[in-house]
Amino acid sequence: MPSIGPTELVIILVLALIIFGAGKLSDVGGALGKSIREFRHAAVDDDPKPERPASTEAGNPPSPQA
Repeated sequence: MPSIGPTELVIILVLALIIFGAGKLSDVGGALGKSIREFRHAAVDDDPKPERPASTEAGNPPSPQA
């Protein structure tokens, strides 16, 4: 599978500039960056936290239960 080279990237950028225009292109880029940040934040938030075992430390004995 061939990779995308610098020539292809320039062609894509020129096409995007023609389609969206210079003013709208910055808005599209900002929206794309914001959505990527939100996706990464959501992906990190979904990771389960490791549960800490309920252990007693030497300085904190368990409280007496009646």
